[in-house]
Formats: sequence, structure tokens, C-alpha cells
Amino acid sequence: MPDFSDALDASHTPGNTSDFDRILPTQSAAVYREFQAGRVIVREVWDGNGAELRPNPLYNLLYNHLSHFRTLYEHLGSELVFNETGAFFFLKESSDEDNEEHDENAFRVQVVLLVIGRYFARSGRDLDYLARPEAGLNEQDLAVLGGDEEYQEMLRAARFEKGLSEALDYLEKRHVVFRTGPDRYFLSSAGMYFLSVLVQEYEQG
Repeated sequence: MPDFSDALDASHTPGNTSDFDRILPTQSAAVYREFQAGRVIVREVWDGNGAELRPNPLYNLLYNHLSHFRTLYEHLGSELVFNETGAFFFLKESSDEDNEEHDENAFRVQVVLLVIGRYFARSGRDLDYLARPEAGLNEQDLAVLGGDEEYQEMLRAARFEKGLSEALDYLEKRHVVFRTGPDRYFLSSAGMYFLSVLVQEYEQG
């Protein structure tokens, strides 16, 4: 009769602890819900109550158990991608159908960021101010953006028929921008990374 104890992995024997033992199911479920909602998981998130950026526990969880979560999502048919420069994680689907959806989502995000970046640069301000909670886009900026036909045409091309408010909601739901007030927004670390890529492509092209 075979000795099944020999087939057990050492990490699952008594006295040893695997990542599955150290990570609570509720934590894994919280990460999964974020990705299912189409969000990136950034290092810092906006705390509206405290009016400040605070560390994101889900980012820390992924960072501290990166190998575990990469293997987990690989088994689910996805790729967990860590962007160190922008300090964020995102999920890349492997099937062709999902890739098409991902490409469309990426295109829509890029269009909105292009509109914001172009407007901000034309206003004579440094793009770095877009990443500052006390700066970013204010009520006057939103009024100018919303009233510019060129920008509205660009947004409609990305299927934002309701204009700027719909576009900003789309980015906020994905943690690309944060809302600090009724008419104030700033870019997350992921948003700034995506914008910098667009700027580089423009300068090289």
C-alpha cells in the first residue's frame, strides 16, 4: 500500500505555514473584487474623511505575497502585473476576447488622460501638479474642459457621450484619478504613470 505521506508537500505538513495559511480568504476576496471591478490597485488611496492619501492595505498584501498571488491568478487564466514605476498592480486577462475588452478600456483611459494632459499643458502648468491633492483639476478647469468642443469630440470618440463627468467617473472607478471634492480631482500614481507614457510617445512620435 503506498505511503501517501511521502506525496505531501513539505509546506503543508504540520509545523509549516504556506501563503494560503497566512492570507485570509476575505483578503483574497477583496483583491479579487477590486480587479473584477476593473480597478488598478495603487500603493496609496484617497481618504475622503481624513482628506489625505493613506497606504492601501491591498497593495501591501500583494507586494508582500507577490509570488503567491501571481501563481494564484495564473491558475485562474490571468496575469498579475506589478508596475514598479507607477506603484500599482493590475490584472491582464489571457484570452483573446478579454484582451479586446482590455484594449478598449485602455484606449478609453488614454483618451481621457490625453485630454487632461493637453489641457493642463496648454494652461502653462507643470503636469506634476496633476498628482497633488491640493492642486490637480479644480472647478474652473472642469468648466473650461467641459465647454471646449475639441475635447468633447475626443471624449465622444471614446464613447463618453455624457462628456467630461462620465469620463472622470470612469477613471475614478478604476483608481486612475481620485475625487477630493465635488469639482476637484487629481491623478493617482497609476494615472500619472499612464500620462507619462502618453507624453513620451508624443515626444518620440
